[in-house]
Amino acid sequence: MATNLNFNIGMLGHVDSGKTSLSKSMSSVASTAAFDKNPQSKQRGITLDLGFSSFTVPAPDHIVNESITHVQYTLVDCPGHASLIRTIIGGAQIIDLMILVVDVVKGMQTQTAECLVIGEIICEKLLVVLNKIDLIPEDRRQAHIEKMSKKMHKTLERTKFVGCDIVPVAANPGGSENEKVNEQGLNIETLIETIKRHTYIPERSPSGPFIFSVDHCFSIRGQGTVMTGTALSGKISVNENVEVPSLKEVKKVKSIQMFRKPINSIQQGDRAGICVTQFEPKLLERGLVCDPGSLPTLYAAVAKISKIPYFSGDVATRSKFHITIGHSTVMARLLLFADSSEKAGADEKMSSWVLKRSDTDCFDFTKEYIYMEKLEERAKNQFVLLEFEKPVTCRRNSLAIGSRLDSDINANKCRLAFQARIVESIIDKDYEKNILPDIKIYKNKMKEGIVDRIQDDYTVICRGLLKKESNIELFQNLKVELSTGEQGKIEGNFGQSGKIKIRIPDGIGEKCKNALGGKGSKKERNKKNQSAKEEGKQPTTVTNETVLLHLKFKRYIFDLGKKMIQT
Repeated sequence: MATNLNFNIGMLGHVDSGKTSLSKSMSSVASTAAFDKNPQSKQRGITLDLGFSSFTVPAPDHIVNESITHVQYTLVDCPGHASLIRTIIGGAQIIDLMILVVDVVKGMQTQTAECLVIGEIICEKLLVVLNKIDLIPEDRRQAHIEKMSKKMHKTLERTKFVGCDIVPVAANPGGSENEKVNEQGLNIETLIETIKRHTYIPERSPSGPFIFSVDHCFSIRGQGTVMTGTALSGKISVNENVEVPSLKEVKKVKSIQMFRKPINSIQQGDRAGICVTQFEPKLLERGLVCDPGSLPTLYAAVAKISKIPYFSGDVATRSKFHITIGHSTVMARLLLFADSSEKAGADEKMSSWVLKRSDTDCFDFTKEYIYMEKLEERAKNQFVLLEFEKPVTCRRNSLAIGSRLDSDINANKCRLAFQARIVESIIDKDYEKNILPDIKIYKNKMKEGIVDRIQDDYTVICRGLLKKESNIELFQNLKVELSTGEQGKIEGNFGQSGKIKIRIPDGIGEKCKNALGGKGSKKERNKKNQSAKEEGKQPTTVTNETVLLHLKFKRYIFDLGKKMIQT
């Protein structure tokens, strides 16, 4: 049976670049919040919410087959204002192809750049549209388009979208964003043909749990509550049940529509409206619904992490960032660490800062990890423990983007700090006690003392390594090293003043003896040397160097017993 392929296109770009007009000029069917239906959007003249519309064309020759005869292009119109970046991130994660809309007069702007960064993270294919070419006089238009195209290609050289197609258009010639779009837009047909050329068959599978990303929710009297969104995985049919995890409620699917056409089922990648039995829509403006029991609520998560190179600040342990996962944005505290075996492997860097899904299959609790103060650029196998201020509902391997959304939106700086993919969902509310001790993150520690004197050829007395009140039993038999090269072990206390006795199994070397002047206290050695002089003998050579003692160990940061580990 012939079917339509649903192909999701994200329309991203700076505010007032003409994304909504461009969506309108291509679309034949409008859906939820399309074309700035929101009263505030009309009042302010900008897009404030995700808008959805579509158009359907015969499938291009390179993908047409017995089951695909037409392609339905769903346009996801994302707001461009800086304060709405979390909405952009949420909308961008469901797209198959991204269109970056650029005002041909203004060129790259701050939010254009942020949208390009988002595109690098979530999308493999990009088209650039230079909009508003009608604002350039015809005698200078072609030269200006070529100049701006060269600038864009230069910008894209540093991204994975190098060499992508650039299409100049005028979505609304002679009009403004608030006026009715002129249906005779310039080069719109060329753009549609370019889109068709870049269309591919995305991976779609009806297997696995049904997960549906909801972007709008409203009630219809006498029918139920409608949730519009995109199927992220699995399949659902009419009369089956779905769970609203944030409400802990299970609802029956009464009907499904895809752009006003009733259908019996949807699967991964489809854009649809699902009508379920009644509940208060204000409780789920955005979020996820799923097969009952298939989505966990996370109190924390372990994620593989990569710094976004355009972010100028540090991503540091103990700092807090806005974390956007799907349509949810919450604050989280960071704890950074790295695979210690990879860390020891020197300076090899990732070829790209963008994490791939295949890189993040699972977290290995059997490995040891080294604590990090801050994130390094392009370093391999870096991880983060995210401790959420509010619980988050998300699927395994979800993409998370860390941002500084509280920074000045007028500053010419990238607010997107890092990307992460969740590799371990922590659903235990008491995770600090029940889960974290199983994660072997360690810090390298070192204590330093001074060798006070030599007691005999195999023993030195040290001061300053431990406090007077320290429990010596915790330190007995730990290995130490003298700055003169000798290896030894802590044997026990020496007296009541906090000094300790160190056993040197291979004996004390000449360098150490010369530095300390032999056995006994300094007073005793000076007395012996004075006697030797009086008797005409050669006194012991004393270099008066300070001999240091180092105790090196590692400590697992979640070990409640705070044991010292040496290898």
